[in-house]
Amino acid sequence: MAYTTINKSKDYFETKLYVANATQRDITGFNFNPDWVWLHNRIQSVNSMLFDKVRGATKQIHTNTSGAENTDTQSLNAFISNGFSLGTGWGNSASGNNYVSWNWSAGNSSGSSNTDGSITSTVSVNATSKMSIVKYTGNGSDQTVGHGLGVVPSMIIVKCLTTAHDWVVYHQGLGNDKAIAFNNYNAEYSATAWQSYTPTNQVFYIKGGANSVSQSGDFVAYCFADVSGYQKCGTYTGNGNADGTFIYTGFKPAMMFFKKTTGSAANWQMWDNKRDPDNPVENAYHIDSNDADGSPDQDIDFLSNGFKIKSSQHHLNNSGTKFIYYAVAEAPLVGTNNVPCTAR
Repeated sequence: MAYTTINKSKDYFETKLYVANATQRDITGFNFNPDWVWLHNRIQSVNSMLFDKVRGATKQIHTNTSGAENTDTQSLNAFISNGFSLGTGWGNSASGNNYVSWNWSAGNSSGSSNTDGSITSTVSVNATSKMSIVKYTGNGSDQTVGHGLGVVPSMIIVKCLTTAHDWVVYHQGLGNDKAIAFNNYNAEYSATAWQSYTPTNQVFYIKGGANSVSQSGDFVAYCFADVSGYQKCGTYTGNGNADGTFIYTGFKPAMMFFKKTTGSAANWQMWDNKRDPDNPVENAYHIDSNDADGSPDQDIDFLSNGFKIKSSQHHLNNSGTKFIYYAVAEAPLVGTNNVPCTAR
């Protein structure tokens, strides 16, 4: 039974929908102060934007490109109590367009110095929900970086901020000798990015050299560890059947994304319980593209204790293929308050 110390997932993560109005405005109503905010236009084919409190408001990066960080003072221009502020630029400029924001708590901080690794990092961490934002400067050599979680990370998403380079993802389901890009739909690849070492409860390993996660320049890393009943980074194997695989997580998902790891190219897929409040969950957002919402032939069901694939499409259910996923809870199966979760 997946008991958890987190009875109210909305204290740490929430998906929020809003409609752009092209005026300075605040998006509020969270149970926490968002530290990592991911914005997506559901109507138009434009780049999604990621902001975090460690890099600072107005500093944006895109999941679907290899581009460096850039600044837009009229995008997300402030992190405020229980929310964030938007200017008249990207994220709010297309008046009447529907947007979604995915929002995480990571300690409500612009970060503090962490000297656990061989190079000093700046870390903001939520010790309860096990999510941290890490900024560090690579020097081109093999190094270790402190992540602040206090436990071994299950997934690390790294982006170079200074120059244009692919996103690099570590996932425990791939192991320490492989990586996968976030900004394209290519399969996993053999990599020395992590020096072939598994992260510890204090640091993760980065390999030096050009086009690496330790080249000269600034980087951001988003780090996650499994939390029973709240957050899971796992794997499943497709069966190629429209009545697909059931994957146990120990909670009802609020949001999840996953990726086919081998074989023919396939997009990263993301779903949530706000754009699709009922099953089937079918408004898949492609993390690695600038597409608007919608892949109606790629359905899943969110259940009280996990999720079930409801499509034979190779992007999410190719027979015999391994998929990696990240899922965060709407509600645990059973919390410490002994209240069971109900299915949809």
